[in-house]
Amino acid sequence: MTKYENKELKGTTLVIEDCFFINCVLRECDLFYSGGDAEFVNLRLENCRWHFRGPAQKTFQLMQNFGMLKAPQIAVPSPVSSSIVN
Repeated sequence: MTKYENKELKGTTLVIEDCFFINCVLRECDLFYSGGDAEFVNLRLENCRWHFRGPAQKTFQLMQNFGMLKAPQIAVPSPVSSSIVN
């Protein structure tokens, strides 16, 4: 297991399986998780993106289908009026 202790990582891509994070900060990272073991003690995530693969993705989708998790919201831009106001 890879141990990260008292680290601050930014813009990094990490596969979470077999990692142990202690007192770490992850900023703007891409985090990949497939359902394996991982441990976290005092881990702070800031603007990180999660990517679920394999069994983790299937579990995530199943939980969404049963309403246990909300589906991600996609922002829809509001229409822009082309009329001129005098």
